[in-house]
Amino acid sequence: MNTPLSRRTAFQSAGAVALATGLAGITEAEASSGKSQPRLVTYPRPAGMPTNTSFRARVRTAPHGAWQNLDIWLPQLEEINPTTGVGKVYDSSLTYFDCRGSVEVEVTYLKGGTTKARVRPDALGITPELHGDTLRFTLDEPKDVVVQINDEIFDCLHLITNRIDPDPPAETDPDILYYGPGIHTVTGGTLTVPSGKTVYLAGGAVLVGQVHFKDVENAALTGRGVLYASPVNAILCEGSKNIKVNDVIVLNPMGGYVAMLGESENVTISKLRGFSSRGNGDGIDIFSSSSVVLDGCFLRNSDDCVAVYGHRWDYYGDTRDVTVKNCTLWADVAHPINVGTHGNSEAPEVIDNLVIQNIDILDHREPQMNYQGCIALNVGDSNLLSNVHIEDVRIEDFRWGQVIYMKVMYNTKYNTYIGRGIKNVYVKNLSYTGTHANPSLLLGYDADHAIDNVTFENLVINGTVIADSMQKPSWYYTTDVVQWYANEHVTNLKFLTTAEAAAS
Repeated sequence: MNTPLSRRTAFQSAGAVALATGLAGITEAEASSGKSQPRLVTYPRPAGMPTNTSFRARVRTAPHGAWQNLDIWLPQLEEINPTTGVGKVYDSSLTYFDCRGSVEVEVTYLKGGTTKARVRPDALGITPELHGDTLRFTLDEPKDVVVQINDEIFDCLHLITNRIDPDPPAETDPDILYYGPGIHTVTGGTLTVPSGKTVYLAGGAVLVGQVHFKDVENAALTGRGVLYASPVNAILCEGSKNIKVNDVIVLNPMGGYVAMLGESENVTISKLRGFSSRGNGDGIDIFSSSSVVLDGCFLRNSDDCVAVYGHRWDYYGDTRDVTVKNCTLWADVAHPINVGTHGNSEAPEVIDNLVIQNIDILDHREPQMNYQGCIALNVGDSNLLSNVHIEDVRIEDFRWGQVIYMKVMYNTKYNTYIGRGIKNVYVKNLSYTGTHANPSLLLGYDADHAIDNVTFENLVINGTVIADSMQKPSWYYTTDVVQWYANEHVTNLKFLTTAEAAAS
């Protein structure tokens, strides 16, 4: 393992950027009160790390701070050819900084020819000022956004922001595995984290390899640095409990997922940002684990962004109490959220108590009808999926797929038996705005492997609330109005307005 940089060396390397920026961001009031916490901290991209040349970006404290240049990083993304199945990899752009209070961001599209600009998620309501090839906008607090020029899907800028860390750890702390600015490698490509230890990647640090939590407790991965080109599964958590992952960026894993959890308990992953382009390049996959929280993550992946399963490989047992909240998801391949495919047909398992809340879905592109769905509840391998609560999900127009897909299935490519069923699903305040969605499908397998008790409250499709009570021909199903389909093995399906739900 490379020796981590000393704290003095770290400041020498990053000080010209981070420290000077911080001092420039201190207000007179803060100075007179003795406070010295900066309002803006930027981080260097180490020499030797690839960059992209489509954008130039800078930031300042609003409204009249000194401009600070932002280094551009290079995430890679993938698109599948629906005719050949061959994946094409695209270079994209990313930059990041920390801030406190409002900041103004300036982005210039260096390729030129800008006719329009968009800052996503749309729900943030950010309308940039466009002046030729340069646009400006204000963030009143840290938010992760995507800057798109001329509707370019891949040649865009991903802007990642964090709150300023008020108390970063010292390198000398015996419980900290500290990596300062610069590029670091680990022996064998894997950093195994002991119980009670925290891996800290300082801003501007790049760790090339995998971070592995194996049969440990009370361990963590945190910081403002980058986990890069991991050989497989950038973050792997197996048989462990009380694990935290915060704030780090995962770029371009060479294989596998951004993060994978198996047979683990009490795991919190917050503000993890992950980008992938390799085949089966999922975001965060959860197998046979319990008490898992994904909070505030930004995931753009070449397969499912978030997947929740039972048994697979060497992982066995139920999956319970999983919460996915405050996340932004972009699936260049497959699903933003996929649930239930894998399990144990010989010793059936349960996936129970799943909460999906306050989610922005920016894209979904999947040509295969059997694998579509911005949210896909696909239950096979004798899994029983129960007690799912989905609330406040905003789906922007995507390239190819379905809004939601529920299926009790026996998919011979992945399953060894039929799923047992889906029951008790409540979907509240889900909205879709766009024109590209295929009909959403809700499909039970048969009477013994059915979908039961599904309620949509305040489902809004292109501004129209879909409810059983809405005006429609008397012979129509409610699903006909929105061009969805539910088969005869879906029972107790209801579409309610908010008022009707409150009254009941």
